[in-house]
Amino acid sequence: MAVDYVKRPGNGPESGSAIGLEKLEATAPGLVSLYKQAAVSLEKHRLSGQRAAVYLVLDRSGSMRPYYRDGTVQHLAEQVLGLAAHLDDDGRVPVVFFSTGVDGIAEVALEDYAGRVEALHGSLGHMGRTNYHLAMEAVIDHHRASGSADPALVVFQTDGGPSSRAAAERVLCQASRLPLFWQFVGFGDDEFRFLRKLDDLPVPERRVVDNAGFFAAGPDPRAVPDAELYDRLTGEFPDWLRAARAGGIVR
Repeated sequence: MAVDYVKRPGNGPESGSAIGLEKLEATAPGLVSLYKQAAVSLEKHRLSGQRAAVYLVLDRSGSMRPYYRDGTVQHLAEQVLGLAAHLDDDGRVPVVFFSTGVDGIAEVALEDYAGRVEALHGSLGHMGRTNYHLAMEAVIDHHRASGSADPALVVFQTDGGPSSRAAAERVLCQASRLPLFWQFVGFGDDEFRFLRKLDDLPVPERRVVDNAGFFAAGPDPRAVPDAELYDRLTGEFPDWLRAARAGGIVR
């Protein structure tokens, strides 16, 4: 299920959205509303015209089963794809599925997203425990291998803390020297104490820049308005970009 690690060339404009509304309407009309709402948040946070790779990391631990069954995870993938169309002109989002290990790596694309997450999930078999660090390392490896000079926004979804907390913290701190920003999204009613800890790890004592954000989407993530979701996905990204540029991490 591995995807091509070579970054696809694109022909998006240097300013404005990477993929224009007209192309999106022709390719993925079902995403137009999400695309327009994402544009509002990007403009609000002064990210219009910004280019970035976008990744989606999805938890497949056993407790996530209801969220796959009712379409919540599929909906998140569509929301992320609508955002990615502004940031990356290849119209594709690499997706890393994880539980105890990395269960699979695939992608969702503008021309092939409907039901895609459910189909991929259904093909991956057993749902295990929760280990962040292996999925994080898979994203790091993918971004390095892609050859992309763009920064990356990683939307990392989970419904609980990892089995190996020390490993997750270590990888996040090491990754602070890389052009990757990790936006964690919590599903469910967990207190997410560990993710809140990751969000607040000190700089520069533990990491060279603050490279992570977190928000809890609650037990019914689909009830979170699209406007709020996009504000939370993009709210801390500009601060990281400024710090990463100042530190020579991002050009």
